[in-house]
Amino acid sequence: MGFLEVSGVVKSFGGLRALQDVSFSVERGEIRAIIGPNGAGKSTLFNVMTGLFPPDSGEVLFDGERISGVPPYRIIRKGIGRSFQITNIFPRMTVFENVQVALFSHHGISRDAFGFARRYPTVAAEALAILGQVGLAEKHEMSASILSHGDQKRLEIAISLASRPRLLMLDEPTAGMSRFESRETVELLRTISREQGLTLVFTEHDMDIVFGISEKIVVLQQGSVIADGAPAEIKANPQVRKAYLGEEIQE
Repeated sequence: MGFLEVSGVVKSFGGLRALQDVSFSVERGEIRAIIGPNGAGKSTLFNVMTGLFPPDSGEVLFDGERISGVPPYRIIRKGIGRSFQITNIFPRMTVFENVQVALFSHHGISRDAFGFARRYPTVAAEALAILGQVGLAEKHEMSASILSHGDQKRLEIAISLASRPRLLMLDEPTAGMSRFESRETVELLRTISREQGLTLVFTEHDMDIVFGISEKIVVLQQGSVIADGAPAEIKANPQVRKAYLGEEIQE
């Protein structure tokens, strides 16, 4: 059994079948991409896997435990972190405070204690260490609202890391970034996965990034899995080439 198992997941919205019998397995420590054309069901699948949507049928197992239909806050406590396609940070707080709030939540410290943060020096040190991991330690006093888009995405990754996840799920982690920012983010994710033993599952439209970092790839089309395998297998798959009209899948 894989570290993460998606088995026969079906999800509909009214008369629209968004996911149809989706199944795949992710091993511990793996870097896995989920790709597909717009409207293929990637975000819906992420939302099912992280508890925002219950599946109509099928199940999701994490480390042998069923998590489909479990509330998102409980899924986070089980060791799954997530970042969103649209950056989800507190813009009026500093970079440091964003991570500190996430750590307070992780450690079960009341939000009322936020004004007395100096009483928790170990949390402060932990926040700075996490910011160091994502390259934001020197910007910890800056307001999150004035960070570049790339740095805001890094901050969101830092917030996710504050929950000490074993599995990190990233929805379009390089969306809106410059080519330079995208390369930096890819190296950051590769380093985090290697040094912390994190399992990574991500969606991405940039095929250079997908094939540059992924160990396995799942391809969705119209809510169904049309391919699942190593990057070389995906590149050679005729169904994948047809789905992408041969535009993004380069040799």
